[in-house]
Amino acid sequence: MGTSYKLGMDELSGRSSNSVWKALVAEFIGIFILNFFGCAACTHAAGDKTLISLAFGLSVFMVVMSIGHISGGHINPAVTAGLLAAGKVSVVRAIFYVIAQCAGAVAGTASLKALLPEAYQNGLGNTGLKEHVQDMQGLGIEFFLGFILVLCVFGVCDENKPDSRFVAPLAIGMTVTLGHLGVVEYTGSSMNPARSFGTAFIGDNWANHWIYWAGPILGGVCASLLYCQVFKAPQHEPESASERYRVAADEKELKRLDGKRDMA
Repeated sequence: MGTSYKLGMDELSGRSSNSVWKALVAEFIGIFILNFFGCAACTHAAGDKTLISLAFGLSVFMVVMSIGHISGGHINPAVTAGLLAAGKVSVVRAIFYVIAQCAGAVAGTASLKALLPEAYQNGLGNTGLKEHVQDMQGLGIEFFLGFILVLCVFGVCDENKPDSRFVAPLAIGMTVTLGHLGVVEYTGSSMNPARSFGTAFIGDNWANHWIYWAGPILGGVCASLLYCQVFKAPQHEPESASERYRVAADEKELKRLDGKRDMA
């Protein structure tokens, strides 16, 4: 299966430029909402991992429902990297998406910090490794978080499975919830480099920050390539003219026989 890649410089000019800038605004607003409400839950959860998991999952569900038709609802560099690896987005669009995502995450966390009294900020949801969790263990956890998220995204957005798109926002949001429920205790369950970048930037806490970029992005790229090469739904073959004629003739014959039975 071949995969084509394009630079995408033409997307910044002409008729397509309007949609690109709209998409960048959508990505900025989307992750702003994610960081604001998801990290807000972290400030008062007091160890309630279910509350945190639902806050992030519902935020993603709401955002994808709201802006998915504009930008695709990536709101995550790992998702963007996975789509880039599969040739679904251009290089230029991917770069601009990641910039918009990071800026939105910083703005969302900054707004939360400005609105909360310092006594309630509690680290603003900054991700970090739990005591005794080694760097490579944290990297592995974040790898699989990025993997399951992008695998879900590809599964529900497969063009050969059109029915899956109706549940895409819910499925993606629930996957984020699943990731947090499983391992939020050990790495903070970032799944999202931009989400961690926003809190690290505002809190000026960069401990082990590289893990939250390398892990989800590597996992996302692996999931995208695996899905495209192994799991992609088969394309439906177009119905031939002879097949359509045969089916129509069979239906006509059945109606004729039903009519005879009705008269009997």
